[in-house]
Amino acid sequence: MLAFLTRRLIESLVVLLLMSAVVYLLIGLMPGDPIDLMIAGNPDLTTADAERLRALYGLDRPLFERYLIWLGQALQGDFGWSRNFGRPALEVLGWAMANTLWLMLPALALGLALAVPLGLAAAARPGGLFDRAVGLSAVASLSVPTFWLALLLIYLFAVELRWLPAGGMGEESLGERLRALVLPVLTLALGSFGGYLRFMRRSAADALRHDFVRTARAKGVSRHRLLWGHVLRNAALPLVTLVGLSFGALFSGALVTEVIFRHLGMGRVLFDAVAGNDYNLALVGLLVATAATLLGNLLADLAYVRLDPRIALA
Repeated sequence: MLAFLTRRLIESLVVLLLMSAVVYLLIGLMPGDPIDLMIAGNPDLTTADAERLRALYGLDRPLFERYLIWLGQALQGDFGWSRNFGRPALEVLGWAMANTLWLMLPALALGLALAVPLGLAAAARPGGLFDRAVGLSAVASLSVPTFWLALLLIYLFAVELRWLPAGGMGEESLGERLRALVLPVLTLALGSFGGYLRFMRRSAADALRHDFVRTARAKGVSRHRLLWGHVLRNAALPLVTLVGLSFGALFSGALVTEVIFRHLGMGRVLFDAVAGNDYNLALVGLLVATAATLLGNLLADLAYVRLDPRIALA
């Protein structure tokens, strides 16, 4: 176990290093820089002023040299300041990530809570009316655009019924914050559970064809125990893979949903950082999303071993 974790840690550090270089170089090749934005906002700045500012911030140096300087500072814990917010980039990402997790974790939990039992029940009755209805709901979940689903929920629950707020962060109290999260969480859960449902249904149907299922039935194992104690354990592996690969999305946010519901999370922060040439914030945010994806893959590998003892970490 220790050797496996050490090897994966070294591999992750190499991936993050390469990712930081690629992202930094791509951002640096974008047209314009923060000094150009300052000139656009202050017409009194002269060309000589712009050149002095570029020299002050090191923007007159070659791109790779600027990356090495940034990397050296990052290894010391200094990831630079956000130009848009006037605060350290890590500090900005801290509260943005907290807002995103308030949104994404409940959505993931709700999506799985819907997909797993429905997938098991549909696989146990293949070809029936319930199986067809579950398949139709999965197709609808995958086909309906997120922005359209969000607008429908806002119209129904915020405009017509007036049960929930149409957006905002709900900072007044914990109750208001939870009420403000209901519609965006429901939007993300309904938009994502279709993929989980299709994987769960297909994997459970394959597991039901195995010999251990026939043996368990011959021994008189109840239907509930067969599905939840035997089939689920074997059918969960593809679902674990899918969740592990989407783990990075938990930390990178959902831009469309955050914009519609005015939720200031990682998606909006990263979009504004790229659009506003906020190099430090965009770079660190993308690295956080990469690290989260790598962590999700590691957790998925560990879950494989837990679910199937035949799988070895080596």
